Amino acid sequence: MRRLTLAAMLLLTACSPNGCSRTDTTPQTAGTTVGDTVAPDPGAATEPEAEPAPPVPEPVTWPHETGGDLVPGSGSGATDPTLWAPGIRFPIEAAPAYANSQVYGYGGFAAPGPGGQCDPRNYSYPWRDNFCETRSWTNGLCPTGKGHQGQDIRPSTCEKKVHWVVSAEAGEITSIGSYTVTVLGESGRIYRYLHMDMAGVHALFPTMASRTVTRGQRLGQVSNDFGGSATTIHMHFEIKGPVSEGGPATVSFVPTYSSLVDSYGRLLNGNA
Repeated sequence: MRRLTLAAMLLLTACSPNGCSRTDTTPQTAGTTVGDTVAPDPGAATEPEAEPAPPVPEPVTWPHETGGDLVPGSGSGATDPTLWAPGIRFPIEAAPAYANSQVYGYGGFAAPGPGGQCDPRNYSYPWRDNFCETRSWTNGLCPTGKGHQGQDIRPSTCEKKVHWVVSAEAGEITSIGSYTVTVLGESGRIYRYLHMDMAGVHALFPTMASRTVTRGQRLGQVSNDFGGSATTIHMHFEIKGPVSEGGPATVSFVPTYSSLVDSYGRLLNGNA
């Protein structure tokens, strides 16, 4: 029997049960076909790898108590979670700011202990609602029908005539009093800002023609003006809107806390 040549043996090893096919061992040029496989062309352009998407930052949050949770012993709060003024600009231009009680905070006449109004504990979180805090003023949305008509807010430091107050929405300044600025917003809501440096407010808005304001426009600076006397350094903020309780809607003071929480969160996250 003749011996198989090496070439024949190599040919046989390429056979399968379905038959034999010739294995082409000829060197291929780049980009040519070998059987069913296309060899890559080393000179061809390649698609750059896509860069990974940047991580989505975690939302900035801050400690704050729930609406209606007043300082113990300071009254019964309004627990209605309604967002009465969606989309408003937080009324102090820059963070941080501290929503808390002036009367029941350090330096107030019902303070929890020794300490002045500039006590660091007044300039720290958590926030605390003080709408409906015990007062003699009529407030139909408070459980007792009386109480504090807005929210007290301290700016970042215990300094007056430094921190800017801004308009919650576009509208018209309808009144500048001895310690109150009133803005009628385009939404129909009414905003009142108390205890600013009133001389500075009059300098910014000397005539009625100058009193059209845009959302976020500066209105004045946080101070302690109180109609010829002084209060603590803070800004008292109120919202009045249409309220219907089974009858015709009336314009009433509404809880401010939920709208302030919403607007402050947007301020902290760069979406004021």
